[in-house]
Amino acid sequence: MSPTPGSNTDATLIDADLSLLGRPLIDVRAPIEFAAGSLPGAINLPLMDDDERREVGTRYRHAGQAAAVELGNRLVSGERRRQRLEAWAQHIRAAPESVLYCFRGGMRSQTVQRWLAEQGIEIPRIRGGWKAMRNRMIEQLDTRSPGPTLLVAGLTGCAKTSLVNRLAGGVDLEGHARHKGSAFGQHPLAGPSQIDFEHDLTLDLSRIAGGRVIEDESQRIGRLAIPTGFWQVMKEAPTIRVEMPLAWRLEQIRRDYIDDLVALYYRHYGDWLGEILFRKQLSGALKRLGKRLGSARLNALLDAQQRAFERQASTGTQAHDAWLAPLLKEYYDPMYRHQLEVRPRPTLHVGDWQSCLEFAQAWEQRQTHA
Repeated sequence: MSPTPGSNTDATLIDADLSLLGRPLIDVRAPIEFAAGSLPGAINLPLMDDDERREVGTRYRHAGQAAAVELGNRLVSGERRRQRLEAWAQHIRAAPESVLYCFRGGMRSQTVQRWLAEQGIEIPRIRGGWKAMRNRMIEQLDTRSPGPTLLVAGLTGCAKTSLVNRLAGGVDLEGHARHKGSAFGQHPLAGPSQIDFEHDLTLDLSRIAGGRVIEDESQRIGRLAIPTGFWQVMKEAPTIRVEMPLAWRLEQIRRDYIDDLVALYYRHYGDWLGEILFRKQLSGALKRLGKRLGSARLNALLDAQQRAFERQASTGTQAHDAWLAPLLKEYYDPMYRHQLEVRPRPTLHVGDWQSCLEFAQAWEQRQTHA
């Protein structure tokens, strides 16, 4: 697929710049490419679907570019071409400031641009495409990573994420990852790709003029990794530590990992399948801790969990305290205290949730004025 000789589509090339993220973006790459990492806010209206892209790639490797272009033009023709043209045109009519891009800003976006021009629709494409914009995002992440940073630490169930989200400079890494960071933290829906996680983090850091407040995390949140440069900043940052009694933490854990989780499963999968998947996630999370818990303790917790599932409909989710409380006291709390001993770091304040929130708000104000 290539533009016709003498076409003037190069006149509508625009340079890759992060200001383009404020405009509607049309990604014409195949869905599999889009899923691996896109630009924030972009919509995927592909020139070729995954199967067509695979066929054209195979032809290119075996017969060269001309043969691949010929096959692409043949695959996306007739009714397929008409439908895709209408989808692009409909989106552009609704969002006239739209911009096209493909992987490197070459053949695919140029082809779409030419086809639209033949229909009387002018739209620019990004020079260098997704790759050039990705490079700008990485540069921005490297630029924005250093800066005044405060970590919120504390035992499991101290509502650290909630505290971070109350702050103007709060950066919710778990929210970006769509994962709560523990064995029980998986979201019912698939999380973002590593690239999309990095892009969301970049935009979040770019909006903050002063200091950033972040929950104390390990470098991996589920299957995603905090970018190395920003992780180094986090490792050197001072902390505040939230300390709350066990009963308070149990209520928080039950709300986050039981009430909210089962509601999400019901919403996305219906009551019957949602309940099955909810139970599977919680029992699977416990089993993944089996080596550290030991078989006797694991079996006791699994039995208590199963009884909680059976009583949940009649007595409510508070029945889960029977396994959540010993899991906190016998596993998560000792593990966290051990980490404090082996990885000490400057601590600016220790107190209950409200006092830590007020300290973080005052710290933010100082950073903003500085």
